[in-house]
Amino acid sequence: MAMENSDTDNRIDDEVAEENEIAGPNDEHEARGTWKHAAFHVATTIATPAAYAPLPFAVASLGWPLGVMSLVGGTIATWYSSLLIASLWRWDGKKHTTYRHLAKSIYGSWGYWSIAFFQQVASLGNNIAIQIAAGSSLKAVYKYYNPDGSLRLQHFIVFFGAFELALSQFPDIHSLRWMNGLCTLSTIGFAGTTIGVTIYNGKREDRKSITYSLQGSSSAKVFKAFNALGAIAFSFGDAMLPEIQSTVRKPVKGNMYKGVSAAYCVIVSTYWQLAFLGYWAFGSEVEPYVLSSLTTPKWTIIMAHLFAVIQISGCFQIYCRPTYAYFERTTQYGKANNKTFKDYIYRLFYTSIYIGLITLVASAMPFFGDFVSICGAIGFTPLDFVFPVLAYIKAGKLPRRKKLRLPLLLLNTAIAVWFSIVAVLGCVGAVRFIVLDIRAYKFFHDL
Repeated sequence: MAMENSDTDNRIDDEVAEENEIAGPNDEHEARGTWKHAAFHVATTIATPAAYAPLPFAVASLGWPLGVMSLVGGTIATWYSSLLIASLWRWDGKKHTTYRHLAKSIYGSWGYWSIAFFQQVASLGNNIAIQIAAGSSLKAVYKYYNPDGSLRLQHFIVFFGAFELALSQFPDIHSLRWMNGLCTLSTIGFAGTTIGVTIYNGKREDRKSITYSLQGSSSAKVFKAFNALGAIAFSFGDAMLPEIQSTVRKPVKGNMYKGVSAAYCVIVSTYWQLAFLGYWAFGSEVEPYVLSSLTTPKWTIIMAHLFAVIQISGCFQIYCRPTYAYFERTTQYGKANNKTFKDYIYRLFYTSIYIGLITLVASAMPFFGDFVSICGAIGFTPLDFVFPVLAYIKAGKLPRRKKLRLPLLLLNTAIAVWFSIVAVLGCVGAVRFIVLDIRAYKFFHDL
């Protein structure tokens, strides 16, 4: 009984400390977001068309039993892990506003640099995949209105890159809250439209011709399954939770818990439907970018493509912000509250280099499914599944009561072990398919 009272007192003390926190010089600007803003940011980061689109193909690569288990298990595990990261806010009495600094507070310097590496892989891989997806959607809209047009996929990737360069001049994530609110609505619009059109196309198909058996040789089936695990990990990618949480006002933990849970309500209600209905509609022949499997009615498909472009415009920005922050922290520019003309020129300079490199890679190797899988395996799996559960244990946050402590310890350990295996398998599958695609296509191929 005394132990339970001690736990309760500690929780109360934590909440009081959070409420009584003295605002620092930048807190007034950083902590204005509500739980709804947090939900917009989280939903925009996770539930993107680039994440939705490969799910039917991933389920098809695993088959019904394994596909359903992997998707449902990934949803529950990543929601749980996100709540763990949110609970580590001020775990040691200090505020850690980035994922890297949270890792450093728990593991030291090696934690900082490990997370920095995984975050960069996730950010770069995600934004390359987004560039490809946006270019593909813009090209589909263009071809609808101008079937004989001469513009290639690479042109639209460059157009999207130029638009993102303009958005990159906004100072921070909170300044784009209006954009992410629109992106969340576009997420719902994309999911609703794509699900509806998928059902419509599925009913028009000759159902007797649809097969759900795994295709290819034994080795091909195994590598496709590995690749699918990486794609599913990518679909839950959120490498920016502490950065998002730093924009949320008091009570920070409570608002973040509500924001994360609200975002996952959107995810559960849309991910599962599109993944399972897409596989049902087209079977093992479903395309890696599910919109490519849809044929009619054309105007609704175009609408889905437009929703996709709007949504991933905001997602791109969230994932490039840690890189931008690094550039500003390591130089004299961008640190002052009152920006000078040189600060704005410097921001334009480094954002142009960053987006130029991503645009170049996306244009040269527009292999959407491959980048999704390798990004999910190497970047998002460590950040979203492995690190949160291990950090929670290392920070000493497990309950003191044995009845709760042991089950949670076993659960966290099991998640860390299993998703470490998933990361390795997903990476193997993704690398194999990248090698095959490079052999099959020339650089700057117009897919």
